[in-house]
Amino acid sequence: MLYRIAADGLMLLHLLFIVFVLFGGLLVLKWRHLIWWHPPAALWGMAVEFLHLPCPLTDWENRLRHGAGQSGYGGGFIEHYLWPVIYPAGLTPGIQLGLGAVVLVINVLVYLRLIRTL
Repeated sequence: MLYRIAADGLMLLHLLFIVFVLFGGLLVLKWRHLIWWHPPAALWGMAVEFLHLPCPLTDWENRLRHGAGQSGYGGGFIEHYLWPVIYPAGLTPGIQLGLGAVVLVINVLVYLRLIRTL
């Protein structure tokens, strides 16, 4: 039971981290102290997408699920939980790189604005 609760909690933490990677730049505009946390998180998220790196949180969640007697899942967190919801069918690596580029451009624009206001 504890492994299942831990796996579910880690899944929620993982989702919140992804949302922070995507939209944290906007939060930095309001709460400046997040500038120490968001750039490393965004760089990690871009590296995972652009370099197709495995995320350690996915492996950790799968280990917890196995400990709870559940089956883990293949692929990554995004492929398992988010792709069926937010990505269209037929997503290609080119589209994935394009989405990563959109995140990069949005964050560059947000941080340029932030730098000009300092």
